[in-house]
Amino acid sequence: MRCLELLTASLLLVVSAVLHAEPQVQVVGLFPNAAVLVVDGQRKLVKAGQTGPGGVKVLSADSKGAVLLVDGVQRNFNLTREYNQAGSAGPQTEQLSITRGIGNHFWVAGSLNSYPVQFLVDTGATSVAMNEGQARRLGIDYRVVGRPMVASTAGGNVRGWRIKLDRVKVGSIEVLGVEGVVLEGDAPTEVLLGMSFLSRVRWREENGVLLLESKI
Repeated sequence: MRCLELLTASLLLVVSAVLHAEPQVQVVGLFPNAAVLVVDGQRKLVKAGQTGPGGVKVLSADSKGAVLLVDGVQRNFNLTREYNQAGSAGPQTEQLSITRGIGNHFWVAGSLNSYPVQFLVDTGATSVAMNEGQARRLGIDYRVVGRPMVASTAGGNVRGWRIKLDRVKVGSIEVLGVEGVVLEGDAPTEVLLGMSFLSRVRWREENGVLLLESKI
């Protein structure tokens, strides 16, 4: 009888531990006062002061890390690589999370041929596109290395030059040999990160966050 009571008590302790198991929490994206959390496989962008999956609350966040409240305990989290459901490390890919910015657009800092650039993500643009002034500032001699073309824009047909960019990089994701377009005049006003780059990475929009991932 005593053995049965001990066995029952042990089982109750195991069940209690399972029911109160701490959620598996990862921070896979960091922004000012917001973090992208993955809690027990559920992914969501959570702003400071809000509660996300599994009752995990974001207390504060910046580019260095996030302070979370997990099961009533305050903990510091650094940016981590995502893992698959089996718990083992996934393929060694580079990842980047981008939140909407000015004008409700996706903006991301990067570089073009090693020159720093602020990109506007544009899935409607066929190529990485820029105007003549931007190309000159980036040291691109488009009239010499480019092939003349005519581009169809919202304002009508515009003369341009098709070029090959040595490297385009956003975050830690770098793509080599990317097609670009230089358009005559002042449009576009921002350097567009178009499909010649995006088609060579994995991307999707989820809960107001644009997720980019390099291909193996």
